[in-house]
Amino acid sequence: MTTIDAETSVAPLEFAVTKNLNAASPTRLAEVLENPGFGVVFTDHMVDICWSAKGGWHRPRVQPYGPIPLDPAASVLHYAQEIFEGIKAYRHADGSIHTFRPDRNAARLQASARRLALPELPTEYFIQSLRELIAVDGRWVPSGADQSLYLRPFMFAKEAFLGVRAAQKVAYYVIASPAGAYFSGGVKPVRIWLSEDYARAGKGGTGKAKTGGNYASSLLPQAEAAAKGCDQVVFLNEKRDVEELGGMNVVFVFKDGRVVTPESDSILEGITRDSLLQLAEDRGYTVEKRPISIDEWRQGVASGDIVEVFACGTAAVVTPIGALVGDGFDEPQPLGELALSLREELTDIQYGRREDKHGWLVRLDA
Repeated sequence: MTTIDAETSVAPLEFAVTKNLNAASPTRLAEVLENPGFGVVFTDHMVDICWSAKGGWHRPRVQPYGPIPLDPAASVLHYAQEIFEGIKAYRHADGSIHTFRPDRNAARLQASARRLALPELPTEYFIQSLRELIAVDGRWVPSGADQSLYLRPFMFAKEAFLGVRAAQKVAYYVIASPAGAYFSGGVKPVRIWLSEDYARAGKGGTGKAKTGGNYASSLLPQAEAAAKGCDQVVFLNEKRDVEELGGMNVVFVFKDGRVVTPESDSILEGITRDSLLQLAEDRGYTVEKRPISIDEWRQGVASGDIVEVFACGTAAVVTPIGALVGDGFDEPQPLGELALSLREELTDIQYGRREDKHGWLVRLDA
């Protein structure tokens, strides 16, 4: 058992590994990787690490993927003390397996943990947990165009009790699912519904944390968007500033060379977004993170000051926004070249086709 301090370097954990005796056959695996989909089929194993207030992080293991036994009184079921992350593993042309900026995902998981009163998993343990899973399930990383292995680390309160306080026992897991190209027929502009009746998060709330409740609250307005013929929903805050989509950040490109993304204390820090902004800055664009109102958005498009709008996130990477729809209006959005150009550059880095000048890639299979 190892007790740790999230602020200091820690020794590697010693993982116990139990192999799945019913692992997918080579034939079954080939069938899955031919058309992976997204989040439908899962690999043979998962990572499981326990935490307790007395013992810290302990009993790290890789075990067969399967149901998690949970007491009906487990705190997560009653008080939603839960967080998660999303990160991908990419197979390069030489067969090696890499991931992208895992230190940033680790830091975001730690920030989410602080907000939800959960223990902070050290960065070293986070990255090691990815490596340990790849060590047994590396064959699940596909090699097709725009394919990857989606890794889902998550943490929840498992202590059995009824009472509003932080749990003293917590579980951390990593599961993985092969992912195909997000856009099977190429990247297509999406239609966005402007939600004015619902909010994703409020000031002082959990907006900056990657916790399931934020996504649960977006499901009803997302259904509303679908009923309006839209692909996604965009939320505003109490000042009518643009926040983000149900699961993606928003970026505006201005004709004077500025690239602007909304910023507030209720927006999730986007790792894909920040990487794209860095690449834009490398090209000479002026990057701004600031509040941007829905009126500035609409007026900027109408005047021609805003020449491109796109959404970005781990799953889709970059998605051009082709229309903004709301009560009484359906406004086409200008389509430019920057979004898809940045998408190509970023994915080239992730798949090892272009030089990684910022040192973002971390190899997982070595």
